[in-house]
Amino acid sequence: MQNTALVALDRSHLIHPVVNFRAHEKRGVTILESGHGAYLRDKQGNELLDAFSGLWCVNTGYGQESIIRAATEQMTRLPYATGYFHFGSEPAIRLAAQMIELTPASLQHIYFTLGGSDAIDTAIRYIIHHSNSLGLPQKKHFISLERGYHGSSLMGSGLTAIPSFHLNFDVPTANQHYIASPYPYRNPVGHDAGAVIQGSTDALRAKVQQLGADNVAAFFCEPIQGSGGVIVPPAGWLKAMSRTCRELGILFVVDEVITGFGRTGPLFACEAEGVEPDLMTVAKGLTAGYAPMGAVLMSDAVYNVIADSSPDSPVGHGQTYSAHPVSAAIGLEALRLYHEGGLLANGQAVAPHFEQGLRDLMQHPLVGDARSKGLLGALELVADKASKRRFDPSLKLSERIAEIAYRHKLIFRAFGDNALGFAPALCYTDAELNLLFERLKAILDEVLGLPDVRRSLA
Repeated sequence: MQNTALVALDRSHLIHPVVNFRAHEKRGVTILESGHGAYLRDKQGNELLDAFSGLWCVNTGYGQESIIRAATEQMTRLPYATGYFHFGSEPAIRLAAQMIELTPASLQHIYFTLGGSDAIDTAIRYIIHHSNSLGLPQKKHFISLERGYHGSSLMGSGLTAIPSFHLNFDVPTANQHYIASPYPYRNPVGHDAGAVIQGSTDALRAKVQQLGADNVAAFFCEPIQGSGGVIVPPAGWLKAMSRTCRELGILFVVDEVITGFGRTGPLFACEAEGVEPDLMTVAKGLTAGYAPMGAVLMSDAVYNVIADSSPDSPVGHGQTYSAHPVSAAIGLEALRLYHEGGLLANGQAVAPHFEQGLRDLMQHPLVGDARSKGLLGALELVADKASKRRFDPSLKLSERIAEIAYRHKLIFRAFGDNALGFAPALCYTDAELNLLFERLKAILDEVLGLPDVRRSLA
């Protein structure tokens, strides 16, 4: 089918995630056709360097033949197996066991979902069940971070603290609350790690005191805030928040949907600080985006309370495609590639190059901040470096940056407040990182040359 016909069909029928419907109808779709390694090819034949791993998820890179074989073999043997009624499949059981072996020691049980949003929704449902099972029906309040992202399910979107996910959706609900993001670049205490950490733990204590400790069920956080602008807290922050939750008697839930599977260096960000959460959500890199899958991991303590609460009744939470055998087979092969295939080691080896490339761009007139951890990073563009003044939203700079970047054959995330997010695949080579920064510098120079941008600069 010709590209124009596909664009017309898309415009007429396909609803896309997180776009303005009318703007998409006017603009039309960009059709991606193939991918290999760190590159994508669109329907027009343009070869694009993907510096965002699809949507933070294709950690292995595109076209991994062993993943394709694993999926094909499993699809031939058993394309579907329900997890209901005590049924199961070998790939799902093996993946569960491997995940428990690889994740923090506190986590001993796993429920597979279709992705990150329903993993968060599942975690919330299990926590509500946990509170009721303990005979604490009032313990239903949840706390998360401003600028946090925890998916777009009915319940998870309320924990997400990004305005576009709230508009006209009646969230957050009355039992969903936020504390300030650590955000070192824009924190009143600056980059003082101790002060940033103290500010967050004090804020959590104050919020729990305000709501009543007997009313608060859990605190959710990302080790690094992804869609909020790749906010990298100082080392020790995650451990301190975990310790504070223990002191306050509330569950500590770590959302590693973006940070998991080598994205920040270790397999999971929790490893870097020896954090052992009560629950943890994962997705994206679990299957490297080759098939839908996410998961909620749970401690013995939480699991046993739920298991013992109603011995004669089922726990009424489930999904048709939970523990899907094809997705599980893909997950197993992705884990093998991270370890035996050397991808985890390669990501760690090239991460200093990635970090230095971002830091070098601090010299550019538009760049106010560069931040990263492993192969997850961002540049924040400002109109005035001294005051950290942002560009006026009326410039719609993020949309224009994305268009310029595409012309330069580079894909990354241009957030609405002009932070540029990067998440290159773990297969990236030093040469590909050089190309990324060569193209990125050209993009920033072109943006700097826009007359209204120049007028906005201090």
